[in-house]
Amino acid sequence: MELRAELRPPAVPAERLAWLCAEIERIEAVIREGTDEEVEAALAAFNAETGHAFTELDLHEYWGACSVEELALCAARPARPRVPDITRDELVEILRRIMDGDPESDYYALILQTNVPNPRVLDLVFGRLPEELRDAGPEELLDAALAYRPIAL
Repeated sequence: MELRAELRPPAVPAERLAWLCAEIERIEAVIREGTDEEVEAALAAFNAETGHAFTELDLHEYWGACSVEELALCAARPARPRVPDITRDELVEILRRIMDGDPESDYYALILQTNVPNPRVLDLVFGRLPEELRDAGPEELLDAALAYRPIAL
C-alpha cells in the first residue's frame, strides 16, 4: 500500500542535516565545558528551532544509541506527527512496515505512537506478547492496540 505524504518521513535537505549535526556537536561541547545557564540557553534555542523537547542527556549521550546524523534526522522531523484523519488501513500498513524492518521504521513507530491512543502500542511489536497474539499479523496487533481503554483515575 502506498502511504500518503503526511505519513511518510519528510525529506530533509542536506544543508539542514549538516547544520543540525554541527549544532548537536556544539551543544555537546557546551554541556561538557559550559555553565548551567549556557547549557539551558543552548538547549532552549535548539528545541525552539526543532520543535522537540531534547534534554541535556539526549544531546550529551546520544552516541550510546545512535550517530549524530541519526539524531540530526530525528531533530529535523516533526516531534509528534499527528494525522487526525489516519485510517485503519494506513495504521495497518505502518505497523506492517515496522514489523518488516523498514529502514524508516523509527519514524513509522513515532507515527504509530502519536496516532494510536495506547501508551504501549510498540510493546505489541517489540515486547513479549500474550500467547494469543504471538503469531498475529499487523491487523490483529492493531485491533489489540485499539482495544485499549484508559482507566479514569
